[in-house]
Amino acid sequence: MHRLTALLLNALCLTLLLAACRDPFEPNKPAPYTLGGTVSGLPAGASVVLGTGSATTTVSANGAYTFAQGFTQGTAYAVIVLAQPAAAQCFVANATGTIATASVANVTVTCTAIILNAWTWTGGSSTATALAGSYGTRGVASTLNQPGARWHAQRWTDAGGRLWLFGGLGYDANGNVASYLNDLWVYERSTARWEWVSGAQSVDAAGSYGTLGTAASASTPGARAYALSWIDGTGTLWLMGGYGHDSSGTLGYLNDLWSYTPGTGNWAWMGGSSSASAQPGVYGTLGSAAKTNQPGARADAATWADGSGRLWLFGGTGYDAAGVQGTLADLWSYSTSTASWTWVGGPQTSATGAGVYGSLGSAASTNQPGGRASARAWTDGSGRLWLFGGYGRDSVAALGYLNDLWRYDPLAATWTWMSGSALANATGSYGTLGGAAAGNTPGARDRAAAVQDPAGNFWLLGGSGYDGSGQLGYLNDLWEYTPATGLWTWTSGSSLGGALPGVYGTQGQASTSNTPGARNGAVLWSDTSGYLWLLGGNGYNSSGALNGYLNDLWEFTP
Repeated sequence: MHRLTALLLNALCLTLLLAACRDPFEPNKPAPYTLGGTVSGLPAGASVVLGTGSATTTVSANGAYTFAQGFTQGTAYAVIVLAQPAAAQCFVANATGTIATASVANVTVTCTAIILNAWTWTGGSSTATALAGSYGTRGVASTLNQPGARWHAQRWTDAGGRLWLFGGLGYDANGNVASYLNDLWVYERSTARWEWVSGAQSVDAAGSYGTLGTAASASTPGARAYALSWIDGTGTLWLMGGYGHDSSGTLGYLNDLWSYTPGTGNWAWMGGSSSASAQPGVYGTLGSAAKTNQPGARADAATWADGSGRLWLFGGTGYDAAGVQGTLADLWSYSTSTASWTWVGGPQTSATGAGVYGSLGSAASTNQPGGRASARAWTDGSGRLWLFGGYGRDSVAALGYLNDLWRYDPLAATWTWMSGSALANATGSYGTLGGAAAGNTPGARDRAAAVQDPAGNFWLLGGSGYDGSGQLGYLNDLWEYTPATGLWTWTSGSSLGGALPGVYGTQGQASTSNTPGARNGAVLWSDTSGYLWLLGGNGYNSSGALNGYLNDLWEFTP
């Protein structure tokens, strides 16, 4: 008995000793905090999936919501939409922050019903042109960030559906007179936020080339517009040439090739010259790749990326094999695996001759599109390359606006004239709004905005060219081409060009009466859901009285 009593007393003393030895300054650990907010506008029976880090929650009704997982003090959060509802699109506000000493209940999710064939003005200004950019902090997304008004920028859409924007001719953070930019931006659709990723906040920055083939945080392409762009199967962004500033700040045509890896945030100079000194093309042997081959300096060429890691380009304005400046009709491919160019077809000299059209719908080795700039291009599911319009030479070598549609088969190495006129300056044939028909054809134009959607359809918007009455002017018509049927459909905008003002409606609300103003040199993306996004260009705002650079952002739901 005495032994048992002694053991119990010893245990009690040890317990009291441990309690007494505890650090009196250690704070009590709080119970986990909650993270949530409210959802509004969600259609009945629909659900939206939200996420932050590894935590997810599915919300199936309007009102308050919280993540089931608790969060400790100091946890950083960034709430995004992981899955949109079937009949609506949701955006997150107050999406980011750090949990301090209380639960968070102000992450609001606003959903709007999807209206088909309708535009939504989602950002930028509806009333002004020549707007300065709002850059914020490099690498930090914010609802306050906004690229400045610009024209002839470059764009990519990555596998995650993010929209990328580079450079162009426009306005910097200080609102300086429109000049060349080299800023790189990314837009996250689910949070409706822009992030300034790299490049300068000011205009006319010289390129920082670093070591050829080596990515580095200090490397950056110089400011430019009319550049060429691709995205390959690995998600790498590619940029080439254009008209802008070289390594010394000299302004001219460029032929430098760059790659950008979103995962590292670094640019790499991959080929071409760091000098804008009228670089001629080095063509080598037709059909043979070589490390010494190099397209001449050029701007406003058509580009494609195929499924085998090759980048393609056609024409543009620039320098031929003899160093003569003019309109080009050469076709090139670049292998990303061997880092070498191949001259595939077309002349080595600037193209002053006629296009060779052959018979409509019939491929032939002798067919050849005339030299041109500002054409638009896309790749179909079979790896064939498509080319539309631009400003160049027609079937009788006349120089003008074009609306011819071509298809190139890399396996057969043949061009096929698919639709449109073999003569320049053709009037548009619109047919019925929303109705596909064999007689429909966009009017001849250049500097249109164009993109390919995930289904392989081709979209074309605006530009400078000929409307349905045969008048030359700025356009705001939206067209869809479906390769499976070979038909064009006029889907939105006016069949008449000119000083067409934008109809903006209420920001964030879709309406079939909304329409971007007439413009050229704008940027058009397609996201992973097949929605179209439009930014800026040179054209008309909501008043219709101003003709200048724009920074309005639009979404279209096909």
